[in-house]
Amino acid sequence: MTAVRRIVVLGGGSAGWLTAATLAAELGGEGPDGLQITLIESPDMPSIGVGEGTWPTMRATLQRIGLSEVELVRECDAAFKQGSRFDGWLHGAAGAEGDRYYHPFTLPHGWGDVELASAWLQGGRELPFAASVGAQPHLCDAFLAPKQTTTPEFGGVMNYGYHFDAVKLGHLLQRHATVKLGVRHVVDHVAAVRSHENGDIAALSTRSHGDIDGDLFIDCSGLASLLLGQHYGVALRSEKDVLFNDSALAVQVPHADAQAPLACATVSTAHVEGWTWDIGLPTRRGIGLVFSSSHTDDAAAERALLAHLRRNGLSLGNATPRLLRFNPGYREQFWHRNCVAVGLSAGFIEPLEASALALVELSAAFIRDEMPARRADMDLVARRFNAAFAYRWARIIDFLKLHYVLSRRDDSAYWREHRAAATQPDSLRELLQLWHHRAPSRNDVDRAEEVFPAASYQYILYGMQFEPALRALRADRLAAARSSLKDVTTITRRLLGGLPRHRELIQHIRAHGMPPAA
Repeated sequence: MTAVRRIVVLGGGSAGWLTAATLAAELGGEGPDGLQITLIESPDMPSIGVGEGTWPTMRATLQRIGLSEVELVRECDAAFKQGSRFDGWLHGAAGAEGDRYYHPFTLPHGWGDVELASAWLQGGRELPFAASVGAQPHLCDAFLAPKQTTTPEFGGVMNYGYHFDAVKLGHLLQRHATVKLGVRHVVDHVAAVRSHENGDIAALSTRSHGDIDGDLFIDCSGLASLLLGQHYGVALRSEKDVLFNDSALAVQVPHADAQAPLACATVSTAHVEGWTWDIGLPTRRGIGLVFSSSHTDDAAAERALLAHLRRNGLSLGNATPRLLRFNPGYREQFWHRNCVAVGLSAGFIEPLEASALALVELSAAFIRDEMPARRADMDLVARRFNAAFAYRWARIIDFLKLHYVLSRRDDSAYWREHRAAATQPDSLRELLQLWHHRAPSRNDVDRAEEVFPAASYQYILYGMQFEPALRALRADRLAAARSSLKDVTTITRRLLGGLPRHRELIQHIRAHGMPPAA
């Protein structure tokens, strides 16, 4: 039987280079069992470059491939992300009292041991849910970092991911993969796909480098999906009837003040036309408006984006917003024959909650851990991969849709139709029915490596003032939960006095580095 030894990744960018590095770090090499990994990249393929936020999983991914966190901060204009903040999603009064909430990365204090949601709902609710059950929203409001100057690389006082320049990350990963991990880099145009008689891909024919043979081909060619979508014709399952957004206007602008406080949460602000993301990097801000072309035209979307910049004391300067189009959805299959799609070639939906790179990490890790030794094993691995990622995509869509379903905005058809029962997945409606009488729990999201754990659903539900009719807690359970809530106050006070400002920590790391990981 044919051994799987030659891996060909088509496409660079964050998805291609992260996948190649993940495989090469542990499976590559010249020995008898080492994989030969080649990445083919078009010389004139522009990077989308807007995937600038990650989940905390990226820390373990970078550490496992041997990339330094100091390098990331210094070379990718990186900063620390502690979660997401949502403004104006409930009523439409962005930034107003009661219409702002956090989805932090750190689990509620005492998660799994005490019933915090019930205690908070039965209590006075002096603070929003996330700020009552954890310190992280308070740290974000104070522009504080999730770690100290003495904290080692990849360690944190609080859980965190990253904000970074996606184009610079691609370059850093490219250098790391080629120089340190032995990935072969071919810059060339793919002119044709050559197939075996059984339908497997045999080689990619390039203009200048001839045929590049492989046993497994990983399609990281972006929205074009040159191998899985175009060559094999695997259809895209559209989710536009659930999540309407299919367009975005993206722009990079300087901070209003070069020493302005540096945000450590992605800020998602709802508008009549859609919503904007705002990602603060040390040297600039990445801002974009996501909208549905069925509900808003491009001109109205641009006016909304410019108005948002003005409200935040920002201006375009010489920048021009870039219009992006996408078909929200994912492939009917992700792994077909000896081809597997990773990244945008597998699918894309609006960047709310920054799930795109998390899916790349999960995909690359699955391929690494389940790499078939022989072609005869590949179809079995493919079935497992397809089942796992069909589940993950469906759960992500449920989670994103939840933000819209709970909104009470009534200022446009866009928001009203998002709440309509006909646009809600059955799986989400069933969960909401259960959550009217109990809090989201591990029983609701019980797979290994769920993208969004049960705590995330609690943050969104109660951040958007969902009112369940929960059973009253027994006196001893209520006392334990309230004790945990009191602990949060003490912990928060200590952290507010002990953590550095986010911008100051970034400046320190650039100048002095960080202690190495333990």
